[in-house]
Amino acid sequence: MRHWLRTAISTGQLFFTALLATAALLAGAAAARADDYPNRPITIIVPFSAGGPTDILARLFGASMSQTLGQQFVIENVTGAGGSIGSTRAARANPDGYTLVMGNVGTHAAAVGLYKNLPYDPRKDFEPIMLVASTPMVAMVKLGFPAKTLAEFTAYAKTHSVTFGSAGIGSSSHLTWLLYTKLAGVKMQHVPYRGLSQAMNDLLAGQIDMMFDQVVTATPHILGGKVVPLAVTATKRAASIPNVPTSVEAGMPDLQTSVWSALFAPKGTPKAIVDKLNAAVDKAMHDPAITKRCEQLGADLPKADERTPQFLGQLVRSEVDKWTPLIVESGASQ
Repeated sequence: MRHWLRTAISTGQLFFTALLATAALLAGAAAARADDYPNRPITIIVPFSAGGPTDILARLFGASMSQTLGQQFVIENVTGAGGSIGSTRAARANPDGYTLVMGNVGTHAAAVGLYKNLPYDPRKDFEPIMLVASTPMVAMVKLGFPAKTLAEFTAYAKTHSVTFGSAGIGSSSHLTWLLYTKLAGVKMQHVPYRGLSQAMNDLLAGQIDMMFDQVVTATPHILGGKVVPLAVTATKRAASIPNVPTSVEAGMPDLQTSVWSALFAPKGTPKAIVDKLNAAVDKAMHDPAITKRCEQLGADLPKADERTPQFLGQLVRSEVDKWTPLIVESGASQ
């Protein structure tokens, strides 16, 4: 009995020692990978087409991070299903720091309520790196529309048939419209497009009455006098269009939406690699050329205390909680 007990204890000790040794080897391997990282090009998947706001930010920050880390950052546009196809590919990539994704409020928040069989969970399947930028939306109407302010538009929409264009179900323009119609108590005919550029073309041509677009892409049309801006969905005016009032000033303080973009890695990416990427993004935000370019685009950079992986993780969870009930209530779930 004593011999059996001694043997069992000895075997258990050997097993426990082996576990510790294995864990030490794995930790050492991860540290070695982090020390050597990066030693080849890094891919940033953009789940949307080239030329859009998310793509612009990915290329802007990717170029800066390339200089900091000494490796090329390759932008790969993987479109489809509201950005979920590209995000799914990123979630399933090897967690080695060589495949990242520039996600946004659509792919990493709204998608949870929009797609019943979403192949990934933005709260569990990614390692947050850093919030990159956020851009408010701006409400616009076509030239010649009877309303010139948000209050006038709301009053008009309550008694007239009005058409609204969006980039498609679940897009940031659609989400902002859902929030607006709920707050304003109005109904409009929704005309979904396959992208904001198509919706904008029809707004410019007078085929639709109104739309919400990101400040970053709407600014040239506003400054060119091709559309009439009503309000920016933020608490402060956008630097690129300072004459456009905020939704607070326009009498609708709860109409607050921000189209944020952020960098993520697949779940399981070593913390040391995430920290190295986070530091590279943070360094880019101290580059005067990048800050000036973001200001020109109407994109707000995060404050110092908002530049941690922990902050981004909390942002994703809070945004999922914000948009999911609204999407489900609207019947937009697919």
